[in-house]
Amino acid sequence: MQQNNGLDKNQLISFVLFSVLIFGAMFYFNTKQTAEQQLKNAQSTNQVTQTAPNPVTKPAIVANLNDSVKTTSIQQVQLKNKELTVAISTLGGQLSTVELNEYKAYNKKSDVNDKKLLLFDQNNSSYGFQFKDKTGKTFNTKDLVFTPTQSGNTVTMQANVNGAVIQFIYTLLGKYTVDFNVKTQGLSQLVADSNAEFVWDYTARQHEKGRSQEQTHTEFNYAFDNYSNFDYDGRTTMEEPDETLNWLSVKQQFFAMVIEPKNGFKKSHGNQDMIEEGDFLKKFNFNGQVDLAGGELNEDFKWYFMPLDLPLLKSYDKNFDELLPLGWSFIGSLNRWFFIPMYNLISSWGIAAGWVIFLMTIIVKIILSPVMFKQHKLSAMMRVIRPEIDEVNAKYKGADAMKKQQETMAVYRKAGVNQMAGCLPGLLQVPIFYALFRFFPNMIDLRGKSFWFAKDLTAYDDVIKLPFSIPLLGDHLSIFAIACTVVILIYTVMTAGNIQQPTQEGMPNMKVIMYIFPITFLFFLNTSASGLSWYYFVSNAINILIILVIKYWILDEKKIHAQIQANKLKEPKKEGKLQKRMRDMMEKAQEQQKIQQQQAKKK
Repeated sequence: MQQNNGLDKNQLISFVLFSVLIFGAMFYFNTKQTAEQQLKNAQSTNQVTQTAPNPVTKPAIVANLNDSVKTTSIQQVQLKNKELTVAISTLGGQLSTVELNEYKAYNKKSDVNDKKLLLFDQNNSSYGFQFKDKTGKTFNTKDLVFTPTQSGNTVTMQANVNGAVIQFIYTLLGKYTVDFNVKTQGLSQLVADSNAEFVWDYTARQHEKGRSQEQTHTEFNYAFDNYSNFDYDGRTTMEEPDETLNWLSVKQQFFAMVIEPKNGFKKSHGNQDMIEEGDFLKKFNFNGQVDLAGGELNEDFKWYFMPLDLPLLKSYDKNFDELLPLGWSFIGSLNRWFFIPMYNLISSWGIAAGWVIFLMTIIVKIILSPVMFKQHKLSAMMRVIRPEIDEVNAKYKGADAMKKQQETMAVYRKAGVNQMAGCLPGLLQVPIFYALFRFFPNMIDLRGKSFWFAKDLTAYDDVIKLPFSIPLLGDHLSIFAIACTVVILIYTVMTAGNIQQPTQEGMPNMKVIMYIFPITFLFFLNTSASGLSWYYFVSNAINILIILVIKYWILDEKKIHAQIQANKLKEPKKEGKLQKRMRDMMEKAQEQQKIQQQQAKKK
């Protein structure tokens, strides 16, 4: 099972840089049909809405399978319920317009979500079945003109091809579903192959504010092995020649289009190409085979045009919930079983989304408080023992670096200070950070929710707009990202005093590297969801308060110093496995260094 990485190019570079820095620093310092179905009241029952002035619709005339289709008019038949408004075109007998009635798309002019959310519109989607006749020539249902017949919420599209009849039967159902059944008669007299090719060309339209973020989340997704396995493909091509796909989806950040054939797609392949600018994000092309039975195509399909809402996705019982990129394994479980339920519970109290995030931060801090207390206590102990470390550095100033490091570790051991204990809080926060990085830009309940100057907590805030674009940063400055950077900088200044400076010549200044972290966060968060920046602003502000409370009201540094002195008089604790391994490695390195020095003298 795989998940999309969810990182655009700029965020990936920033995230890798941040990860390398943070782990490097730790190494160095050790710290069923239920919806309403109705037509517009303004239209008469079973009305066919025409897009051309001529109301007459004639069957397709196909004198030769390679000739151009002759038509007299193209019509659109509309179906509507609470969730969807769809239009079916007589050209190709395909869905030409699909609107999600309960959602709106981002409008660049108004900077809010107030446009119609159209998944299919303006010829951005084209699909049909491709056949080869017995002479080797190819024809496609996309080129045929169908005759419509409507009965309630069902539309039958019919086309004649040299005596063969092709019917596409569409039924608008609840739960964002459209039944799409294909029936043919007489096709066996025309075709030579035992299969047909389903071809779908689709251009994904931008619906969200953050183009780069939405583009990253726009990709192929599909399931196979009776829905038990799920895969995605964000690369240029997708190839599944040996699997039978139970369904295929083009997924975007918050919405997905899924087509599900009853008997699956075989020998599937597709490609996708990035669109650098404009109203569209990516171009997709998919080809998959469906079997013919006795030369006829009789296959039931379903189209789903749905929001990526976790309870809704789970209700289909088709593994659709994997469309929501919540993270791999433990990361995804953390979101599914902790952060999403916690958000839903707090938001049910009727408070603003920004304050829901604020309370979530408080809860996470309370849960982590025992570990955080130990970390800050360790920091205080290291601050108290700093003079003795400085004495060791002065005493062994000209001595071998390995010897100096051994003596320093001996001071820590005698004082009962376990440097490795400081790594635990950092390690615990890595999965939390990544889980939240997945949570905020993919939580549809946050979509369009404003808070202060952020108009959408799933996108960046861009109150400060720049007249130019900065590499990795963009053409704006996020206020939440700046605020988060400032508090991280303050937190770094308050904790940097515990960092032991390098004593070996040529080694970098670790404090300087620590100050790079906030700048890295600025580049990382500037194009991320403002909800994430707000969370980390609150989280780090609380960290600062915790440090102040522990320093001035909880921990007495004089008592800590007395405890350290008492620990020195006791027999040193036995080395742990990790400490012993590190000491052995240092001793071996020291011996190797001496051998090299002796060899250098002989030369």
